[in-house]
Amino acid sequence: LCQGAAVKAAPHRTALTVGLSFGLAQGIAPLLGFAAGILFSAAVAAFDHWIAFGILSFLGAKLLREGLTEGPEDKPPASPALGWALFGLAVATSIDAVAAGVTFDAMGLAPLGTAAIIGFTTMVVCVPAVYLGQRLGTALGGKAEVIGGLALIGLGIKTLLDHHAFG
Repeated sequence: LCQGAAVKAAPHRTALTVGLSFGLAQGIAPLLGFAAGILFSAAVAAFDHWIAFGILSFLGAKLLREGLTEGPEDKPPASPALGWALFGLAVATSIDAVAAGVTFDAMGLAPLGTAAIIGFTTMVVCVPAVYLGQRLGTALGGKAEVIGGLALIGLGIKTLLDHHAFG
């Protein structure tokens, strides 16, 4: 949704790029967790939520700043769904999937098939979300970037709360 809200024109390329990027990240992450095993996952579990929080908050703050910066001399902001920003979002939102991959063996799940289903489902959900976000972004105007930035920061905070980072 946040990526679509930042798109000013036809979101077709962005929808495909976001869907594929998030789908690949969500599909690869559990395979990494499966391969790393329980020992590595326990070591990362102590701070993975802080990594996700940091990436999401940084990108959210960037989007928020762009949404609050006004003036005729400012260029319209580029879509954050490109390059390192997209990579950061895809990685940040799939860190938990690494830990989920550790459970594949204990649950008797086939790692490749399960990861493929996770990745495909993520892609199928992300593509229409970009279109919906683009429509909301058009309706909201410049406020869409502010809302998108706040949503990313909120997702980072939710990650911390879900992991009981504060006790």
